[in-house]
Amino acid sequence: MSSERSRAPRAPFRLWRSWHMTAPDMNAPIRKIAVVMSAIAMGGGLTACAAAFDPVTDTASPVAPRVQALVDANRRYPDWADFPRSTEPLPEPGAIAAEVSTLRVTGGALAGEVSRIDWQITDAPADFAAGVQARIDSVPVAPVTAETLAEIEDFVRRTRERGRAPPPVDRR
Repeated sequence: MSSERSRAPRAPFRLWRSWHMTAPDMNAPIRKIAVVMSAIAMGGGLTACAAAFDPVTDTASPVAPRVQALVDANRRYPDWADFPRSTEPLPEPGAIAAEVSTLRVTGGALAGEVSRIDWQITDAPADFAAGVQARIDSVPVAPVTAETLAEIEDFVRRTRERGRAPPPVDRR
């Protein structure tokens, strides 16, 4: 017996521990199973990608030596020294400041134009409401939606009457 089971409290009506394993003794907790399955899935996913980073050239191919030579020549990552220098001179700080101020001015002008737009429909709210009501009225309404509360309650009553069981048959 495991030390955990021997230390577990015993039911007062039992003289000795049960010989069979109970559910906690037999089953692994769900969290433990989920962690193990997640670790296996992630490990499998990582090992599946490992072969993609070390490709093998087919030696039977007639272009294999050329492909292998190109691969070997381009194995290392480029350094900053390998990139060509720009032939154009960097802009002066004054030129950058002028462009920034131009952007601020045009942004302010745009904000002024936007503020002059009338975004609310305040001219004639009654006309607007009438137009919306006309658009709503032009859409046909489903017959079920047009029923009144009395019609719905009548339908419920009739359905309940149809669903009532018939009276019992006298079997004498």
